[in-house]
Amino acid sequence: MGTPETYRRVLVPLDGSPLAEAVLPFVSSLARPLGLEIALLRVIPVVTPKVVEGGTRRIILDQGERLREEAEVYLRGVAGSLVADGFRVTTTVRTGEAAPEIVAGARECQADLIGMMTHGRTGLGRLFFGSVAEAVLRHAAVPVFVVRAAEAQLARSAA
Repeated sequence: MGTPETYRRVLVPLDGSPLAEAVLPFVSSLARPLGLEIALLRVIPVVTPKVVEGGTRRIILDQGERLREEAEVYLRGVAGSLVADGFRVTTTVRTGEAAPEIVAGARECQADLIGMMTHGRTGLGRLFFGSVAEAVLRHAAVPVFVVRAAEAQLARSAA
């Protein structure tokens, strides 16, 4: 684990939801004084193309490319707001399961820190839904800054 002086880049995984974006004010408050670059990441699921029979024609529907384009447009929008606020920002879209792709994305972009939201589920909710944040915490080689949904709501109320 590095000291704050050695931090250069923070990876922020986003899923397109307002909940995931709620980590951005927290990350910004760290990134500004430390001069960190913000690396935005969106992980899209693997989508198997579907074949639709249309009379004598077969039509192949591949949603993967559409999802990738939507993710890129989304990240450019979020990045644009951060750049307007004076941050250096990169964006990446990866395909696969969220937690392993977040860990791999952090490694590839040489992130020194990962900042992300969690729903903060406990008990049966955690058992049934699992926790991407927990898996990232377990497998990441860098520190992970996790904000619970309730903490983000309190911070927004205070603002």
